[in-house]
Amino acid sequence: MPTNSPETLDLARARIKEAIVKEVYVRGENEPIGDNTSGTPRRSGWLFDFRRALMRPAFMHDVSVLFWEDHKNQYPFQVGGLEIAAVPLVTGIAQHIYRSGSEDITSFFIRKSRKKSGLMRMVEGPLMPGRPVILVDDILNSGSSFIRQVEVLDGLGYKVREVWTILRFRDASFYTYFHQRGIAVKTLFELNDFTDTLQVKNMAHQHTAPLSHPYRGIWKFASENPNYLYVVAKSDPVIDDTRLYVGSDGGNFYALHLADGSIAWSYKVGFASKGKSIFSSPALTNDVVIFGAYDGNVYALDKKTGKKRWVFFDADHIGSSPAPAPDIGLVFIGLEYGLFKKRGGIAAIDIHTGKHVWSDRHPAFTHATPFYIGKHREVVIGSNDGVVRLYEGKTGKQQWACALGHASDEELGSGFSRFDIKDSFVYDEKRDLLICGTMDGSLCAIERKTGKERFRYKAQFGIYSSPVLYRNTVIFNSLDKHTYCISLDTFTEKWRTPAHARIFSAPLIVGDSVYIGANTGRLSELSAETGVLRSFITLSERITNKPAYDPRTERFYIPTFANEVYCFERTHN
Repeated sequence: MPTNSPETLDLARARIKEAIVKEVYVRGENEPIGDNTSGTPRRSGWLFDFRRALMRPAFMHDVSVLFWEDHKNQYPFQVGGLEIAAVPLVTGIAQHIYRSGSEDITSFFIRKSRKKSGLMRMVEGPLMPGRPVILVDDILNSGSSFIRQVEVLDGLGYKVREVWTILRFRDASFYTYFHQRGIAVKTLFELNDFTDTLQVKNMAHQHTAPLSHPYRGIWKFASENPNYLYVVAKSDPVIDDTRLYVGSDGGNFYALHLADGSIAWSYKVGFASKGKSIFSSPALTNDVVIFGAYDGNVYALDKKTGKKRWVFFDADHIGSSPAPAPDIGLVFIGLEYGLFKKRGGIAAIDIHTGKHVWSDRHPAFTHATPFYIGKHREVVIGSNDGVVRLYEGKTGKQQWACALGHASDEELGSGFSRFDIKDSFVYDEKRDLLICGTMDGSLCAIERKTGKERFRYKAQFGIYSSPVLYRNTVIFNSLDKHTYCISLDTFTEKWRTPAHARIFSAPLIVGDSVYIGANTGRLSELSAETGVLRSFITLSERITNKPAYDPRTERFYIPTFANEVYCFERTHN
């Protein structure tokens, strides 16, 4: 095994440092830098763009030489990283190790999200059981991307020994997540190494504290036959005192024991086309659990036994979730049909017998979930035509219709439009406003009495999930990768926080915190007042649905789009 002289290593390190100063370091005054918060490029600040250098063989050779010199006495191991920057790093390092005589080196890369076609893998490349892993990347700032990789590999049964980067932004003591798990943190350089040349320094004492992870995993449930093609909100888990209820892609509806995640009972629904089965979130009322399915039926099952109480047959497909109104003996749900320009609707069903009471047809699919306003005994629902409709709950008499956008005939014929309303509403009783989001990125507030639009706030991309109220604000998630907080007094933005990935799930309020699940696989706890990140949980798959929370045990039940449910308990260390 060849050994490089100290002089050779010093020259390699010097060349890398020079390239970082002259090539990798970018100032906003020289090149516009994209800003996730404002959505517009800025002419200030700085960043390190290692992709400029990593594609040069000479630079990659120097990096590989230094990596191997520091790690050759630890071999055997396997090298991996997260797309995109880590791909040339992993390839270059593995090639250098191979040429140095270690011909059984294995390497891989981890996708930022599971591929939706082909073999639909999360990890590409061979993994060798029992061999420790070293994860590599260009920079290490907060550590969040490495944390995701650790969680993915841990779920597959692989142990990460070390995370390694070219440049570290913060003092080593900042990375408590890795220290607590016995994972070494190593880098070629830190920001302090460039204080003289670039006037930058380590960010350890910024306002950002080390990321908190005060959670302990209790159990994990995974249903069979998940459908990875549909990266959307599916079935939210719902809990009672002893069980969790949730639907799945495989056609099974499950009741799980809260204590250990074991199956109390399951119920199989009918066949559904295009791989969709149960996207409907269940509703609990008395001793019954109610949900819809893409076989076109609404099911009411006994909560204890899973035995059928009744089934409502009317629609071709149901992606909507039920909204019970026990005070008037009804349950409401959105419907989807295959008829041209009569593709959606709402039905009111007798909550005890499953008999049809009243219904109304809409020109586009109605995937959205109705919202029952108990105080006024009214029900409101949105549809894919971008229209909000309010009905008398008991009779089905339409009180008004409010168009939040004007869909074309071609859009209505397809069942979809730019103005799809995908989820439900929140009701601001103080101001008597109904609030929802649309797929054109609009958060809209409508006067309940008149059906007139009161205000509209525009995000950059669509809003898939329902908003939530917090004190005198409304908080919502957008597919533009941000969570927003809007004042209900002034209708202006109070804060916005990036999630760095699309957000399909609805926010969850717990105390003065709001929890946000995103396609990064991270559930983030933000301050509901300021939007500042407080803590997080990282899973291996996308979180597209709202978690359930049990305040008695401080346990979170977190679903993923891969039909998994994780139970985490909040710790108080």
